[in-house]
Amino acid sequence: MAFTLTSSDFASGAEIPGAHTCEGADQSPALAWSGVPAAARSLALIIDDPDAPDPRAPRTVWSHWLLYNLPPADGALLRAVTRDALPAGALEGKNDFGRTGYRGPCPPVGRHRYFHRLFALDVVLPDLHTPARPALLQAMRGHILETAELMGTYQKKG
Repeated sequence: MAFTLTSSDFASGAEIPGAHTCEGADQSPALAWSGVPAAARSLALIIDDPDAPDPRAPRTVWSHWLLYNLPPADGALLRAVTRDALPAGALEGKNDFGRTGYRGPCPPVGRHRYFHRLFALDVVLPDLHTPARPALLQAMRGHILETAELMGTYQKKG
């Protein structure tokens, strides 16, 4: 079975609903995954935007949510999940808004792509003390077994 990441809130390649953005309630979307590799010891989730600040001239990859040490099994995160409702053992990193937790799309200009990537890792990572994206990626280096990806787009309405 293929390692997959899906959402009941939007299809791959489709627009992310406003409820999951800065123009709405800024709630995390519902996410579900299946086909976790048998050798996986933990999962990590990174949601980021490679089109920041302008898709016509991107200069950075902007992170929106970082989770690691999710249980290595088929599972899900509920819509608008809170820190207290994360799976046991899951830890958060610091997004590029300078905080933990989900922060949805809020592009300054144009239509951006938002990649939701779930990494199956062959280790349980140590407590990285709220790492930013580069530190989490560095800790994962050499330990990624497979990656599942879901991409959605968003452009501000107003």
